[in-house]
Amino acid sequence: MLELVNLSKSYGGRTVLAALSHRFEPSEFVAIMGESGVGKSTLLNLIAGLDAPDGGEVRVDGTPMSALDDDAATRLRRTRMGFIFQAFHVLPHLTLVQNVALPLLLNGRPDPARATQMLDAVGLGGRGADFPRQLSGGELQRVAIARALVHRPALLLADEPTGNLDPETADGILHLLRTEIKSSGAGAIMVTHSHAAAALADRTFVLTRSGLKLA
Repeated sequence: MLELVNLSKSYGGRTVLAALSHRFEPSEFVAIMGESGVGKSTLLNLIAGLDAPDGGEVRVDGTPMSALDDDAATRLRRTRMGFIFQAFHVLPHLTLVQNVALPLLLNGRPDPARATQMLDAVGLGGRGADFPRQLSGGELQRVAIARALVHRPALLLADEPTGNLDPETADGILHLLRTEIKSSGAGAIMVTHSHAAAALADRTFVLTRSGLKLA
């Protein structure tokens, strides 16, 4: 499903990732931990093709991301991937249900019932007509999670998906992530500092300067 081949990335002369190689198995829920600044978020951006490596390549289903033009890479992200960013990227001029439904609309598969279902699943049932300005940071994070899952992506990339949530809410959201991922046969890569979150993954790796190592 996903393979990293000698992946390298530097910023301002500082090496973040160096010759990183790893194969992620289909339908596997992986947690990645590590110290701040070691390159965990950078790795997710490289996998998604949102940033370009300095060396090596990312292969999705055997196809190098570098072989895709901008339109093809966008289509792949839109149809095959789901993203949970630390910054949420919720659109302020859309209601909550419109934000959640956006991946379905972009893929030509509108499904209002599915969007409402996912809002309910993250504990925001009955709030679909609200706007992002009416929500707390934790609630915005839950909208972003619902949006990432709504189109049943083949690969979920999650960057600290429970960072703004209280422990009880975080536990419920993590179980939702696992249920949605496993029920659709998807794979997931979750960057987290939370050992409780990592405990729900199939495998946990620690990212260091020398690569990914099983925790």
